[in-house]
Amino acid sequence: DSDKLHTKASRLKELVHLRREIGLLPAVSFIIGTVVGSGIFIAPKGVLMNSGSVELSLLVWGLCGVLSLFGALCYAELGTTFTKSGGHFTYLLETLGPLPAFLRLWVEFFFTRPASSSLVSLAFGRYVVEPFFAPCAAPTMLIKLVSILGVTFLVAVNCWSVRMASHIQVSLTFIKMFALVLIIIPGIIALVKGKTENFQNGFEFESLTLDRLPLAIYNGLYAYSGCSYITLSVSCLNRNIPLAIISSMVTVTVLYVLVNVAYYTMLAPTELLLSDAVAVTFATCALQGLDSVIPVLVALSCLGTLNGGIFVSPRILFVGAREGYWPQIFSTIHIRRHTPLPALLLMYPLMVIMLISGDISQLISLTSFSHWFFIALATLGMLIHRYRFPLHPRPFKVPLVVAVTFTAVSFFIVGLSLYSDPWNTGCSCVVTLSGAPVYYLTVYHFCLPPTWRRIFNYCSKQLQILLEVAQQEVKTC
Repeated sequence: DSDKLHTKASRLKELVHLRREIGLLPAVSFIIGTVVGSGIFIAPKGVLMNSGSVELSLLVWGLCGVLSLFGALCYAELGTTFTKSGGHFTYLLETLGPLPAFLRLWVEFFFTRPASSSLVSLAFGRYVVEPFFAPCAAPTMLIKLVSILGVTFLVAVNCWSVRMASHIQVSLTFIKMFALVLIIIPGIIALVKGKTENFQNGFEFESLTLDRLPLAIYNGLYAYSGCSYITLSVSCLNRNIPLAIISSMVTVTVLYVLVNVAYYTMLAPTELLLSDAVAVTFATCALQGLDSVIPVLVALSCLGTLNGGIFVSPRILFVGAREGYWPQIFSTIHIRRHTPLPALLLMYPLMVIMLISGDISQLISLTSFSHWFFIALATLGMLIHRYRFPLHPRPFKVPLVVAVTFTAVSFFIVGLSLYSDPWNTGCSCVVTLSGAPVYYLTVYHFCLPPTWRRIFNYCSKQLQILLEVAQQEVKTC
């Protein structure tokens, strides 16, 4: 009997299925690796500018950490309640229905994820190239070329092996943690020695205005973004998701506050506001002889963020296709590598196109509305599902006050964007809603002409043969 069980287990291992081979340490690494990226090196300027003082900016960083932890805990409940892969798509499908879930797919893969990945990869390319041309400006085309090479390398790795991608993520996470520690230590040492002149003014509440405080919080939350994606690919879901999210977000919050304390210890507020690369300016003042190392570490930090996004986002499209909301070719995986190859290949050209165009700042502002709107919808759906199905098993249940607070703040951010930037927010809303007619024509009522269907099915079959992909033989969660 034991031999039969062993043979059956071996056979199941060899079957074609999407691997979920990520334990607790890689899960924490993917969260930290996705959260800690270019944000901590960009956002301090915006937080200080809109909060008005050093002490208030530190308060904002702590508040953003708490809000992000609240959001992460909400996603911990969603991830353990709905154990199927798919992240936002699955949560919206299970709680609010197919249309919001499809719109999330539409926005994520045609706008939000390619734009975000392009921004991070451009930051990677800039920090790699600029040290070789300082103090002159680096050539824009060279920055874009290096960015494309970075994206291509990470897409190839994720097409090749899940384990290789997770090992790279763990390594890059430790490197970026080293970068943060390298910033924290000299700042804290200087603070202990009495360099406190930048902390003398206290909480200058008169410099704070209600219209600027939400913008400071928004800049801070940008640095914490990405924590919800790990629920797509963590094994032992009921145990690992809450533990991984809580431990990683507490670690990130403490590190972010300490990094900003180090910044303000060594740099005057005016110096920080004038800097476009805070970490490089800090290294010039505090790390004599190591100022050329910091850009490399920042570049690797951006690479880790990019790898985290490339790893988890294609799995949303994979699950959407498996559930019938996307072309079936994208629910196939490579027969030997067990990776979602078609989904990865769809995301890659979109990122490259945005990288070549170079004008992604406007696109980021356009997609911010959709980003926060769907986060708010997901947590609202969780609350509605609690009310409608109180007896549904929930291995992890976030306190009600936490869920309500985070949902309200998320909708507040969406409402604020409607007030502060109605044009870009309106365009973003149009982009989001443009997926509705596609849903009704291709999913709700499949209205494609028979000729188009035959052409589509033929192309899908040829692509499946070309890419050596097949449907899963074992349906994973």
